[in-house]
Amino acid sequence: MSNVFIAFQANEDSRPIVDSILADNPEAEAVYSPGLVKIDSPNRLVVNRETIEEEIGRDFDLQEIHLNLVTLSGHIDEDDDQLTLSWEH
Repeated sequence: MSNVFIAFQANEDSRPIVDSILADNPEAEAVYSPGLVKIDSPNRLVVNRETIEEEIGRDFDLQEIHLNLVTLSGHIDEDDDQLTLSWEH
């Protein structure tokens, strides 16, 4: 099993996104370093638009994560409601 990860700039705009990802992926772990938050998860990581909207209290276009996204690792499956990173094809 391999980890997938997603990393964001460590700022106030990213905080609710990171919190939402961690809430939806209990096996994921966040690693905080100066200026960066990296979220590692074994084999699969899901980012849900609806959870982010609940956290920030407004509509959220999932493409907004790219504003503070630094890097990611894994195969990407994306639609308007969910972004999934995995090593499955």
